[in-house]
Amino acid sequence: MARGPKKHLKQVAAPKHWMLDKLTGVFAPRPSTGPHKLRECLPLIIFLRNRLKYALTGDEVKKICMQRFIKIDGKVRTDITYPTRFMDVISIDKTGENFCLIYDTKGRFAVHCITPEEAKYKLCKVNDTIQIDLETGKITDFIKFDTDNLCMVTGGANLGRIGVITNRERHPGSFDVVHVKDANGNSFATQLSNIFVIGKGNKPWISLLRGKGIRLTIAEERDKRLAAKQSSG
Repeated sequence: MARGPKKHLKQVAAPKHWMLDKLTGVFAPRPSTGPHKLRECLPLIIFLRNRLKYALTGDEVKKICMQRFIKIDGKVRTDITYPTRFMDVISIDKTGENFCLIYDTKGRFAVHCITPEEAKYKLCKVNDTIQIDLETGKITDFIKFDTDNLCMVTGGANLGRIGVITNRERHPGSFDVVHVKDANGNSFATQLSNIFVIGKGNKPWISLLRGKGIRLTIAEERDKRLAAKQSSG
């Protein structure tokens, strides 16, 4: 007997990159069925309430959305559980702020503020990468998937890392493997499906986070913390 779609989601079963506190409640907002997978998206309510702190409760998020202040990729969204994903452009008309959802090196969605000029377009993956004008919906430029181009990893163990494509291994009947080198000279490999090209050569077409997508080792993170502590002390 068919039971229909699931309508609930518990916090312990929610994706780790949502960073929900286990002690604040039992249930998490289940994303609406839409353009993105549940495990790879961030519901609008979590972005506004937990990340930006613009609301304390889900009811307040509902009131913000119903005033039609929130735009995702240039379209007004009033559904508080609308799923947003990597490279989505979120605009808030009331404050004049624009955000782009990109991963940090720990694989979590970062609150990345962008300029109004950058908010006029978004990058989409079609194996190559295309630049789409959000106002007209037309393709304005493209980047070929090729060696020596800048890319970001959007899945797997290296999620959030940024580097230049150095080599592509073809494996007929299996996964193609892409080798990437980051700005520190560290090399790593991942599946072809995890690669999102974000720039020609070393020049990215989007603004990046402060760390430039370089994942530090535990020892390097410790040294960085100690250096910051000594300089402040």
